Amino acid sequence: MIVELGHFALILAFGVAIAQTIVPMVGAQKGWAGWMAMARPAAVVQVGLVAFSFAALTYAFVTSDFSLRLVVLNSHTDKPMLYKVTGVWGNHEGSLLLWVLILAAFGAAAAIWGQGLRDTLRARVLAVQASVGVAFYAFILFTSNPFTRLETPPFNGEDLNPLLQDPGLAFHPPFLYLGYVGLSMAFSFAVAALIEGRVDAAWGRWVRPWTLAAWLFLTVGIALGSWWAYYELGWGGFWFWDPVENASFMPWLIAAALLHSAIVVEKREALKSWTILLAILAFGFSLIGTFIVRSGVLTSVHAFANDPERGVYILGILVLFTGGALALYAVRAPAMQAKGVFGTVSRESALVANNLLLAVSCFVVFIGTIWPLVAEMAFDRKLSVGPPFFNAAFTPFVIALALILPLGALLPWKRGRAKALTPLWLVAVLALAVTGLVWAMQTGRSLAGPLGAGLGVWLVVASLVDLLTRTGRGPWGQRLGRLTRLPGADWGKALAHGGLGITIFGVAALTAWEQEAIEVLDVGDSLTLGRYEVVLEDVSRVQGPNYVSTLARMHVYEDGRDIGVLPAEKRVYPVARMPTTEAGIDNGFLRDVYAVIGDPQQGGGWAVRVYIKPFANWIWGGAIIMALGGMVSLLDRRYRVGVAQRRRPVSVAGVPAE
Repeated sequence: MIVELGHFALILAFGVAIAQTIVPMVGAQKGWAGWMAMARPAAVVQVGLVAFSFAALTYAFVTSDFSLRLVVLNSHTDKPMLYKVTGVWGNHEGSLLLWVLILAAFGAAAAIWGQGLRDTLRARVLAVQASVGVAFYAFILFTSNPFTRLETPPFNGEDLNPLLQDPGLAFHPPFLYLGYVGLSMAFSFAVAALIEGRVDAAWGRWVRPWTLAAWLFLTVGIALGSWWAYYELGWGGFWFWDPVENASFMPWLIAAALLHSAIVVEKREALKSWTILLAILAFGFSLIGTFIVRSGVLTSVHAFANDPERGVYILGILVLFTGGALALYAVRAPAMQAKGVFGTVSRESALVANNLLLAVSCFVVFIGTIWPLVAEMAFDRKLSVGPPFFNAAFTPFVIALALILPLGALLPWKRGRAKALTPLWLVAVLALAVTGLVWAMQTGRSLAGPLGAGLGVWLVVASLVDLLTRTGRGPWGQRLGRLTRLPGADWGKALAHGGLGITIFGVAALTAWEQEAIEVLDVGDSLTLGRYEVVLEDVSRVQGPNYVSTLARMHVYEDGRDIGVLPAEKRVYPVARMPTTEAGIDNGFLRDVYAVIGDPQQGGGWAVRVYIKPFANWIWGGAIIMALGGMVSLLDRRYRVGVAQRRRPVSVAGVPAE
């Protein structure tokens, strides 16, 4: 009964979304206040209906209701409760339901907290947001219904993909969806502004928090996925430039560009057309990511589905919304003339350079991701574009971006002088000194380590200098006191830029200085890697809740000092008939000792791989700091107070100001 009610609630939400798309849009066009007011309650009702539908599906998974086809394919009675719950979104149909739940939640949030918006703009934003929902409701109900029943329910299910039965990946998809779908709000604001024919500073102020929230969630989601790949897949890497990894990384890059561009619109009323374009592209890349994950055109360990028919539907949604928005942009954008002019040396110029670097790097990743598909379709050639291409093509943009970020933070608006960058000279000298010192210490190795160290120091120390320059002049005691009173956005920017520097250093250090050893060991044998000795103490069979594990206990010594025992596992899930690898990791501030047990060898013994991974945790530590910076900025009271402050509206494209 609960499942049927959930299905019925989803159908009702579909109907409410259709009404929310049409009625407020017509009301905004005609100036009918009653029709425009309908958008707010409709958005709230819609999210309530979808939430009930999602709760009903969750109930079916928790109670192991095997009359539902989706539960049979993705659950099992012996599965731990955590993975019964996360199994709801660990599949194509359930994850789409989570997608529309988040989409409706963002729309309801805009309806509740968007009282400071003009009535016409709010109505159009909520209508555009609902139109996206209509497309995905239709996709779910007509091609991917999670409530499909079975005539003859089996006694048990087929279990969830074992790779998804992990805490890191359990929460990785929801955070990514919060980011993907969060960008739909920026898209809705952009399309609504194009329809209304007005972009001003108030619009830029409204777009920023939604974009910031989406970027924050994407940062957390990408970091969780990277962390999961590091310890779960057993190959010891944190990023493989997999198509699905790229699918989340591309909108993250465009969202970062949009976030910086919206600042220029808010502060200077410049870059209006460019910011609108970025808002459209950001959500467009989110839809491209959805297409990659669910169409089966590109293979990945992360993919949800391998169904070309569903892929065609998603491609249709992509063409409809992105293509339609770009067509509207082509008509309206030329009339959106920027008010603010600025000199070559100014914060605006630095932000333009920042935007170009982020946008071009995104398109480099996009080309590398889809090129195998293009080569197969156009030239009938099977190609593989792997990490060497992406590393070589993407790294120069990261270096240029890291160099320019501190410059843009210190330059004044409109017109600046090189004198404004004086505080950074000492930082530059320090960064060069660190680069030279690291180069001298690591003789005979690549430039990646020293360059990463120098860029890390440059970004972190420059962020601190930026904060100090905002405290004015006077005794240091007074200046430090003023630090606590700086706006949250200033602290957030410093944390985000500093976190990026830490992550860059972590990636460079791990890439340049990693050590690896692979040997066949019998129980009691040891291998030596640098200052570390690893002894294979024991190998045993362990029965888990829904798997059988080969558990190896490896004792680790550093210069003769006992560090502890690493448990490394090779699990087999009988129901799903899939193996997984659980690495044994001794986490440290400066290094990780990483051990993996392989298969038994014909001549006796076990294949054992051991890595020493310097500064590995700095990669995710930097990502956490970046996300924290986004959160601190989002909590800035200026995003809650003052959004309603409106400047004089600007009329464009022949549409009169209201």
